[in-house]
Amino acid sequence: MTANTAILSAAELAGVLAGPRPPVLLDVRWQLGGPDQRSAYEAGHLPGAVYVDLDRELAGPPGPGGRHPLPDPDEFGAVMRRAGVGADTDVVVYDGGLGWAAARAWWLLRWTGHTRVRVLDGGLAAWTAAGGVLSSESPTPVQGDFKPSPGAVGLLDADAAAALARSGLLLDARAAERYRGEVEPIDPVGGHVPGAVSAPTTENVGPDGLFRPVEELRARFDALGAGGDVPVGVYCGSGVSGAHEVLALEVAGIPAALYAGSWSEWSSDPDRPVATGPEPQ
Repeated sequence: MTANTAILSAAELAGVLAGPRPPVLLDVRWQLGGPDQRSAYEAGHLPGAVYVDLDRELAGPPGPGGRHPLPDPDEFGAVMRRAGVGADTDVVVYDGGLGWAAARAWWLLRWTGHTRVRVLDGGLAAWTAAGGVLSSESPTPVQGDFKPSPGAVGLLDADAAAALARSGLLLDARAAERYRGEVEPIDPVGGHVPGAVSAPTTENVGPDGLFRPVEELRARFDALGAGGDVPVGVYCGSGVSGAHEVLALEVAGIPAALYAGSWSEWSSDPDRPVATGPEPQ
């Protein structure tokens, strides 16, 4: 597996699974607001895949840091080792098809120093559409030796996100109506970080649920202001769909930092400014 490749197709995954060094598979199916997807995993998953619960294993307890703050690195490392992840293990993560949860796992592994990780483009839906089989057998992976070393990729806190919105490009990956402040179904207040640019992550994929071609992604991000040496950051509601936008940027060859606390952290502090409407302000 090429270390700097972010995604792979269902056909490519079938090929590496049949090879001499198959990757560790992580099933990260997730539904906002629950319930957890373990029962769906048990009913059928990619053969050999280990289930990882986003709310409990890829995030810390909700609080001032947001709805999905980063997990404790040591606890995250223990979860990955139990799943069979080693320092030099190839890893492929997938979810039910939306890609957000898989991207969260991909980003966490990258942030903690694991470079040999890719996301299955289109997730479980793409696998089954390509004729891939499912299994209801739960594997017993060999304990891995992965030890997290946080800080390998860009991470923003609230102050850094605010500064980047002024000095670089801060992308808001949520739906445009939430960015404009017209609706806010989850967090205390609607709107966006002043200076942030609306860039819904849903526009990075086509009708088939697969990432758009690299050239289209590059053109999209260039039009949003990500060309040249402009530093780029991303936020969303709670650091999940934003990770998917960071993944799309990676596919396009554009490095980006994630504001993990995202809007759920930003909006929890009434002293932080809030912009509304279609313009960054």
